Amino acid sequence: MSSIRKPAVAGTFYPREKVQLQSEIKLILDLAKNDINIPKRVFGIIVPHAGYVYSGKTAAAAYNLIKDKNISTVIILSPSHREYFPGICVFNGDAYETPLGTVKINEEIRSKLLENSKSIFAGTNGHKSEHAIEVHIPFLQMVLGEFTIVPITIGDQSKNYLDELAEKLSEVSDGGILILASTDLSHFYTHDEAEKLDSRIEKYIEDYDPDGLQKALEEGKCEACGGGAVVALLKAAKKENFKNVKILSRTNSGDITGDFSEVVGYLSAVVY
Repeated sequence: MSSIRKPAVAGTFYPREKVQLQSEIKLILDLAKNDINIPKRVFGIIVPHAGYVYSGKTAAAAYNLIKDKNISTVIILSPSHREYFPGICVFNGDAYETPLGTVKINEEIRSKLLENSKSIFAGTNGHKSEHAIEVHIPFLQMVLGEFTIVPITIGDQSKNYLDELAEKLSEVSDGGILILASTDLSHFYTHDEAEKLDSRIEKYIEDYDPDGLQKALEEGKCEACGGGAVVALLKAAKKENFKNVKILSRTNSGDITGDFSEVVGYLSAVVY
């Protein structure tokens, strides 16, 4: 029997009905169109994972860039918001399902990531109700068509785990693979406080400084729930000699709600 991870946040983070979901994503992608041209191979993207009404346009700035790229597999790196566990968990099932259909797991890449690993294992830890993977898949279904995924939850964002994950990502990387780091930025600060924290993490990303980012996150100088995913992506990209990082958009929830007393920060970027 196949093991399919069913949608957990359809109807809350994004529309439950297929036609409405397609229409909303198309509108968001159209609103986020820009003249940025990334002619070379895209190694990875950093994308926020809030409800589409809040962070969808920021996310779409990255998704618009991969429309015409030759991408057959997306490795999605996600924090585990609801469950702590040591190590890093690759989903052990056959597919993830959204209202737009099912997307199969790339079993070959999963096996390569698991091979001789001390920290990476197959299971459902962090996957059962995690939104930070699920919300990206409908966007990917709209811009890529046919593709496979490797969904990964990071249960512990300590340096030793992230270093091994980066090494493994470097080993499996090839021209048809995109690595997606799923993260929001600071949570529930005033706009001015959030701006200080989020501008710091933006600078570390823009400077292509994963070690500095790791240290700053550990010391509380900036905040990102998926900061470890970003660190792993940037470290893997450096190992593969990708030279460029470009910030595409940075916003916060107050830009949508008009309430700047407690905001959540969002950022999208591309590594190429």
